[in-house]
Amino acid sequence: MVGGGISGLAAALRVSTELPDAEVLLLEASPIIGGKLRVADVGGVQVDVGAEALLAARPEGVGLIRELGLDGELITPLTTAAQLRVGGARHPLPARTMFGIPADLDSARASGALTEGALDRIAAEPAADPMAPLADDVAVGELVRARLGNEVVDRLVEPLLGGVYAGRADELSMRATMPSLASRLERDGGSLVAAARSVTDVGTRGPASGPMFASLSGGMGTLPAAVARTGRFAVRTSTTVRGMRRVPGGFELVCGAVPDEETMLADAVVVATPASKAALLLRDIAPHASTDLSGIDSASVAIVTLALRDVRLPSGSGLLIGTREGFAVKAVTLSSQKWPMASDGLTFLRASLGRAGEAQVLQREDAELIALVRHELRALIEVDAEPVDALVTRWGGGLPQYAVGHVAAVGRIRSAVEQVPGLAVCGAAYNGVGIPACIASGQAAAADVVAFLTTSAGDQGGQ
Repeated sequence: MVGGGISGLAAALRVSTELPDAEVLLLEASPIIGGKLRVADVGGVQVDVGAEALLAARPEGVGLIRELGLDGELITPLTTAAQLRVGGARHPLPARTMFGIPADLDSARASGALTEGALDRIAAEPAADPMAPLADDVAVGELVRARLGNEVVDRLVEPLLGGVYAGRADELSMRATMPSLASRLERDGGSLVAAARSVTDVGTRGPASGPMFASLSGGMGTLPAAVARTGRFAVRTSTTVRGMRRVPGGFELVCGAVPDEETMLADAVVVATPASKAALLLRDIAPHASTDLSGIDSASVAIVTLALRDVRLPSGSGLLIGTREGFAVKAVTLSSQKWPMASDGLTFLRASLGRAGEAQVLQREDAELIALVRHELRALIEVDAEPVDALVTRWGGGLPQYAVGHVAAVGRIRSAVEQVPGLAVCGAAYNGVGIPACIASGQAAAADVVAFLTTSAGDQGGQ
């Protein structure tokens, strides 16, 4: 396994479970495993400084936690009542939207985030000339602007998509970011509002199945170490894989710096790295996949975590900020109010910065970023307290950008990889950036490798 994020860890665990006699080795370039899942000490308390929650509605994340025997560590949010900062004011996040695309006019009106003109356009859209079924992929912003106008994109869609992908609605793919809605529009066309309503109705139909999101009592960042503690596979950190070659019987991996490079032989390999790194590793053994991988851009983000004392926060779990509001901060999570946590009497919040095309603000020193966040928090949530502690965590190239055509590109990548026996790929660059999607990606790659190794062993046994 090349890459020690949650995708690579899930792949290693699955292969070692399915083939207990196999020697499974996970190689990670950084000193620690976990990728974007990490906890750190802030004010004497261990808190998440990367991904902080998983979508419980998908089975893979909760399933892995239960497989590890961590059922008792699962926690759910105390509140999910988020707000939006748009039009110079805070408003409740509208209920029943598909990444900000309104499925319910009354909910959109109740939030107060839109003007009467935008609400009138939402009300009229179902009776407007119907869309033809989508034949090609399209940018989310392009489609929503055409049907519902600029305000819905700028005030609703852009903040929600930006919060998940750190991307721009006018550049992100409908098929890749909203596959269920895209499938509905490809099949039926018609009204965008009606399609969003249909998809959200399916998602909420039937008896309540529990909270939508979950985390772990010690933070989501504790999950990678829990996977490694199973002891079912070996881990080597601070080991950079610089190249891969096909050799008789498998693969040769070139690791380390040139003066002290090391080669390793493997029967099969799972590449679980970001797209740019995967492109380099596959350049010689799967050149067509490498070309498409090199075309997947990424956005860098930073998270500024503050530990405060004696402050009053606004109600709810956090705040999403519209791109036209003039702030560098794109989201604020009120961690102490969102999650049950042992805070040692402190109040914790975290601010996220960085959108696609906005790398300049992230080039500031840590102290400058902290000062910028504190300045903007005064206007955003009226918090002006001196922090007890503060930490800046930078995720360079942390979020792949699902541009128009991404789904087709991933299809080509997988087809090219399938032509190389014993090779598989996984990670956030392919079919989803959330934790369950990454786990599913790793498990699917593991299944491919297990099938190859099982077949190879059978062929050898029959000779």
